[in-house]
Amino acid sequence: MSLKVAIQMDPIEFIDIAADSTFRLMEEAQFCGHELFYYTPDQLAFEEGIITATGWPISVRREVGDHFTKGKLTKVNLADWDVVWLRQDPPFDMGYITNTHLLDMIHPDTLVVNDPQWVRNYPEKLLVLKFPELTPPTTIARDIKTLKVFKDKYKDIILKPLYGNGGAGVFRLDENDKNLNSLHELFMDINNEPLIAQKFLPDVSLGDKRVILVDGKPIGAINRVPAKGETRSNMHVGGQPEKVALNERDIEICAAIGPLLKEKGQVFVGIDVIGGNLTEINVTSPTGIQELEGFDNINVAGKIWEAIEEKF
Repeated sequence: MSLKVAIQMDPIEFIDIAADSTFRLMEEAQFCGHELFYYTPDQLAFEEGIITATGWPISVRREVGDHFTKGKLTKVNLADWDVVWLRQDPPFDMGYITNTHLLDMIHPDTLVVNDPQWVRNYPEKLLVLKFPELTPPTTIARDIKTLKVFKDKYKDIILKPLYGNGGAGVFRLDENDKNLNSLHELFMDINNEPLIAQKFLPDVSLGDKRVILVDGKPIGAINRVPAKGETRSNMHVGGQPEKVALNERDIEICAAIGPLLKEKGQVFVGIDVIGGNLTEINVTSPTGIQELEGFDNINVAGKIWEAIEEKF
């Protein structure tokens, strides 16, 4: 089966081909015989009833500094394509939300992965709220009094922007920390969004497990261990990936959330698990494919494409 595949992603010039999941999906798409077209999120448009994208036919290769070749700059009608990959990175702002609305107009006749309606409705830190039995104690609020009550109750907490990503703006406030008011003032000056507070999980020092699910089923995991003196385990802030196996709790979590992910068209998802607690369900632009492939010697990208091809 040969599919016409459009990739909506941030500029390909700046990716790390040794780690980038979108690059790996493109590489595997070529191996499967699919045709690739690449465009950046700012080139998606609604033009008198037609959803267009201006970009390039593209091929990729695993050569550092020379990892892609673009064809001629072209405007296409995305309704003419079989698959559109929504792979732009957060922040999950109004620009991102608008793009999901535009892609809604061609889905499902053109298969948008992940389903943009449910990417919009289920961003990383909100979908977990449907599963309180799996998550650490959590509060989402803009009101400082509510956040103070939570801090007084649990003493040691994590505070972060609700729509942040990549570990940016994540703070640990332990029992002796007096910075809640100052941080609240700082965040309130930046935007009008609420903050999310969670009970601090000491097991994060042992790692933040990223479990990858394809069509609602777990296929493997990596452990991300924070750098010394760091609370955040995100790899681009110094977290180190390690080989790890799925355990009973991971499988229990995936069994609870997997059917909903499959039902809502979330083909490629990465969840975060700390000490047996589900902390995030990443549906916007999850990562971890290349690290898992390296540790477990399985073709994760191939499994994702198999799941997509089965829908045709």
